[in-house]
Amino acid sequence: MAILIDSVSKNLEPWLRAFKTYDHQAEVYCYDDVVDFEKITTAVVWNHRPGLFKLLPNLKLIASLGAGVDHIMNDPYVPPQVSITRIVGKGLSGPMSNFCIGAILHHQRQFDKYLIDKSNRTWDQEPNPERGMNVGIMGMGVLGTDLAKKLTYLGFKVFGFSQSRKKISHVVSYLDSELDLFLSKINILVVMLPATESTRGILSKKLFDKLNKETYLINVARGHHQVDRDIIDAIENKQLSGAFLDVFPEEPLPKQSPFWNHPKIMITPHIAVVTKINEAVPQIMASHNRMMAGELPEILVDRIKGY
Repeated sequence: MAILIDSVSKNLEPWLRAFKTYDHQAEVYCYDDVVDFEKITTAVVWNHRPGLFKLLPNLKLIASLGAGVDHIMNDPYVPPQVSITRIVGKGLSGPMSNFCIGAILHHQRQFDKYLIDKSNRTWDQEPNPERGMNVGIMGMGVLGTDLAKKLTYLGFKVFGFSQSRKKISHVVSYLDSELDLFLSKINILVVMLPATESTRGILSKKLFDKLNKETYLINVARGHHQVDRDIIDAIENKQLSGAFLDVFPEEPLPKQSPFWNHPKIMITPHIAVVTKINEAVPQIMASHNRMMAGELPEILVDRIKGY
């Protein structure tokens, strides 16, 4: 009935303290402290060590330390009977929306241009500073829906793309089968899709060629989605006006990546949203306790969909 926390990329000490503060009776261990792997029924992971799940014969629940679960779904040793959960909530949607709105306004108000003007001591006022922007959001889950609503409050025209039709005031919703029509309506594309096999490499020449000329790309989802070379080519061909990228196929971004020095690509180190420990721990413990009581977690990942 114990919990194991594992990650090869995170400092787990704050997590361990938070779990023990939340429930001082809970048995919670980091990998190196586990004495008996047979006692582990819940694994809480983010970029966990390879082969971990093979060591846990009584595993019932795998909980992601974040909103994404691709690091779990890509593990061939996930037992078929085990439930998988992820983190959701205002602690993710608020910061994510704020980040995306900042990126959108950065582009709309041409702050890159004014930074260059400043370095050249050039006073060049833009005659139409609030350029009209039609924002398309690929992925209308909890995070995408929150962003869409907030953008409408700011006066943007918003278009959503998802597997099911969404009913959100002042937001036009498109289905998978309507991708081309969706892309034709926008000049800013915000990508918030889950990482699944069907979305791997979706940000490629094939998609960019369907966009209006000089559409601006913002990817805050997964580097899994993007073909880096195609992004650069699309900018050089003016199919994209630029890109704001928070995620990359390889992280940390290699020092030899051309993104570092590209004048029309803004990069941030995967910080659009960071999981709040004090919000995540109660969710994970609730799922753990439900599983121990013979019930399913409320936040359950659909293995077929991959999210």
